[in-house]
Amino acid sequence: MQSTPILQFGTSRFLQAHIDLFVSQAMDRGQAAGPITIVQSSGDSARAKRLEGLVGAYPVRVEGLIEGSKVQETITVRSIVRALTTATDWLEIARIFVEEVSIVLSNTGDKGFAPQPCDMDAGFDQAMSYPAKLTQLLRLRFEANGKPIQIMPMELIVENGAVLKKRVLEIAQNDSAGFKRYLDEDVVWVNSLVDRIVSEPLEPAGAVAEPYALWAIEDQPKLQLPCKHESIKTVASLDEIEALKLFVLNLGHSFFADRWLARKGSKDVMMRQLMEDEDELAALKKVYSGEVRPAFVAAKLEHEFDAYVRVTLDRFANPFLDHKIADIAQNHQQKVERRIKAMLDWAIAKGDQSDKPILQEIVDRNTETA
Repeated sequence: MQSTPILQFGTSRFLQAHIDLFVSQAMDRGQAAGPITIVQSSGDSARAKRLEGLVGAYPVRVEGLIEGSKVQETITVRSIVRALTTATDWLEIARIFVEEVSIVLSNTGDKGFAPQPCDMDAGFDQAMSYPAKLTQLLRLRFEANGKPIQIMPMELIVENGAVLKKRVLEIAQNDSAGFKRYLDEDVVWVNSLVDRIVSEPLEPAGAVAEPYALWAIEDQPKLQLPCKHESIKTVASLDEIEALKLFVLNLGHSFFADRWLARKGSKDVMMRQLMEDEDELAALKKVYSGEVRPAFVAAKLEHEFDAYVRVTLDRFANPFLDHKIADIAQNHQQKVERRIKAMLDWAIAKGDQSDKPILQEIVDRNTETA
């Protein structure tokens, strides 16, 4: 079996259409990237067919708009050469982790990160959280050879690398000083932000995704990229990209959701249909230009803002994406707090004192009913 320098925890359709696709394209271009061993950490036997289907080749359909023009293409992904599950293959996973791997990727979601009662146990237990399973593997590697390794979580958690490191150190609190020093000095914990809408799975493996894709990786000493790809960006800080995603893309979603909730709209309305409504589109553009843009001007990010808005409007109008506004409107009050109120606070912090009556009204209304 071919050696795999990348070990990936998670089999989601997002990963299939994101980093697995990037590595496959890099390999096709002659880069010394991958291949990947993929690990199902949940142990869900119902997903066995998906696990098998990932090995060898699977399709990703890319469908959407680029600068207003429709794009439809199918890309074959060939980066995964081995698929295992922690439920039955733990010993082989441990061997690969100790002997082959230089980079660990993960996207296990909030559930995978959630602490479990058995996390502090000395030996492996399938019920452990992902951070606890990772601690078990790091301990084995330290004891076997102590080679450096890079950990790259892709969960949608702010400072995801730092959060994962903190949790692993908590789990290892009773370990030797040498192991804790290894975790702190020889393991590279990477913060990153991912962004791509992957709308549906294909069976038994594969996915449908929009053209836009981003993996922004915070630079640091010893950083090693899994591959070179146009969708992978190394940045000094994730703050700028997080602000654009949260206060343009996510804010736009919640702006539309608020208007839809106010008029008690149909549950079948899609985002793309709102973009075809002249009044709805004009309302969104008014908020972007009149209330959001001044904050980015104050932050000296107006050029980045203008470019990101153009891309975002294409993403919202994707004619192939069935993105229901009813789904976006779930947990609306919490989203208004994180996306719209946070933007108003961020604007003030950046020195923007301009009035923002439309966004302020949304915040006030949702605060009153909270």
